[in-house]
Amino acid sequence: MIRARVVSGLVLVFGFFSVLQSASAADPAAGQAAYAVCAACHGQQGEGNMAMNAPKLAGQEGWYIKRQLESYRNGRRGTAGGDGYGAQMRPMAMAVSDPVAVDNLTAYIDTLPIADSPPTVTGDIAAGKNAYMVCAACHGQKAEGNESLAGPRLAGQNDWYLVRQIHNYRKGLRGYDPRDIYGNQMKPMATMLSSDQGINDVVAYINTLQ
Repeated sequence: MIRARVVSGLVLVFGFFSVLQSASAADPAAGQAAYAVCAACHGQQGEGNMAMNAPKLAGQEGWYIKRQLESYRNGRRGTAGGDGYGAQMRPMAMAVSDPVAVDNLTAYIDTLPIADSPPTVTGDIAAGKNAYMVCAACHGQKAEGNESLAGPRLAGQNDWYLVRQIHNYRKGLRGYDPRDIYGNQMKPMATMLSSDQGINDVVAYINTLQ
């Protein structure tokens, strides 16, 4: 009798936690509705749009997308003088401030099909591979990303966007805010690529990791 009551109690407890988990689970359908605004720049399938400086979102980890939205909202990104593209993105991020809405949005982005990005950057792949050894420490040997080291996925990203962001770090348009711990970590790494050719070489190698 006692054992039956214990079992019954455990069933109720686990059932309760299951309901809570279900209630707190992200809703991709709700995220799809919110993504309609993002699609204007980032593409219906999250493929990116060079004309709008909007990077590919499909395939990028949710934790990184959330962190960038927060950085825009808090002024750690998109507030540097001369960063016109960042200034365009900041009000978009401000519009998605509710944590549940952010979770729903990233859940929907996670459902988008991942396709190879057409290469637009050429360079010396062998030289780029050697230079990428430093990047691999945080971004992974295959540029797959590493959340524990705060290194986002690079493989499959639009190559033109990678080039532009490296330049932005070098120009002080990213990693300029003392509160931006991760940006401050990346900035000296970007300065190690001392020429446009060196940047293109690394990005050309990353293109081979799609």
